[in-house]
Amino acid sequence: MMNRVILVGRLTKDPELRFTPNGVAVATFTLAVNRSFTNQQGEREADFINCVVWRRPAENVANFLKKGSLAGVDGRVQTRSYEGQDGKRVYVTEVLAESVQFLEPKGQGQTSDRGDNNYSRQNDQGSPFGNQNQNQRQNQGYTKVDEDPFAGGGQIDISDDDLPF
Repeated sequence: MMNRVILVGRLTKDPELRFTPNGVAVATFTLAVNRSFTNQQGEREADFINCVVWRRPAENVANFLKKGSLAGVDGRVQTRSYEGQDGKRVYVTEVLAESVQFLEPKGQGQTSDRGDNNYSRQNDQGSPFGNQNQNQRQNQGYTKVDEDPFAGGGQIDISDDDLPF
C-alpha cells in the first residue's frame, strides 16, 4: 500500500507553532495549491490543504516561513477524529509533512500581517539560506571558473579503468 503526497504551494497565513505537554514542537499551516486547469470562467482555482509538521522541522517552518511563502511539502495523508464540544465526532484530514522545503529566498513573494517582509533579524540566527552579504564578502575575487577543471576546454587524460561506467 502507498500513501505519499507531494505538494507545492503558498502559505495562506503564518504557521502556528505549539508544544505538546512533553515539549515536542508541532506546527500547522495551510497550503494553497493551484489546480492545473481553469474553470468555465477561465479562472484558476486552488485547493487549501491543511498540513502538520513535528519536532525540529516544525520550529524551522515557524521561524522561516510566513504568509505567502512558497513551500514544498512531502508527506502522507492522515485522517483523525476527536469529539467536538457539541459531543459529535469530528473528522479531520490533513497532510502529515515528513519534509518541508523552502522554495524561495527569504523576503521574496512573502507578505505578512506582521509587517516585516524580510528576515534581516534572523539572517545571523541559522537561516537555511544563510546571510547573503556575508557570503558575498567571503567570495570576493573567487569565481566558479577557478574550481571547474573543465572550464578551459582543454583535454583531460583519463584512462578507461578510471571511468565508473
